[in-house]
Amino acid sequence: MRIHAERGRQRSDAKERAGAIAMIAFDVDGVFTGGDIILGGDGNEYKRFNVQDGMGITLARQAGLKTAVITGRTSEAVTRRAGELRIDAVYQGAGDKLTAWNDLLDSFGLEPRQICYMGDDLLDLTVMRSAGLAAAPANARQEVKDAAQIVTAASGGEGAVRELVEFILKEQGLWTGLLTQY
Repeated sequence: MRIHAERGRQRSDAKERAGAIAMIAFDVDGVFTGGDIILGGDGNEYKRFNVQDGMGITLARQAGLKTAVITGRTSEAVTRRAGELRIDAVYQGAGDKLTAWNDLLDSFGLEPRQICYMGDDLLDLTVMRSAGLAAAPANARQEVKDAAQIVTAASGGEGAVRELVEFILKEQGLWTGLLTQY
């Protein structure tokens, strides 16, 4: 993971917290994407997803980690991409992300310390404060970065998801074993 003073950092307890993670949950806009929402004249919404982030989700799944999405918007593009990546739980239209978070905990029988959450904006703060490991991409709002144990060097839509997944897999000692498959 590329960590340096301005664009990325990790707090001293991030490595310890990463060891307990069984699931990684993400916001979408500003995390899986750069935050742009393209509204076409045909009424459709378009989003640009990063292929390396998708591979990060595949690697997490291969390592036995569960994945989830909690987003305030509802989008067919998110439904499609989450299906392609076989994301375990998708919460769209979650204006109150904490309600979705609590449902996620109940549905998977997990404790907050077992879930990492990556968000980029103010609506993510309540979940980040509850998560065992909170992460933010480089393009997150300052208040969100301040609440995170990890701030990636990459921005949302530019590899932040992959960077976070690799960090967790390396801290759990799973990375080297996964590499032998490739």
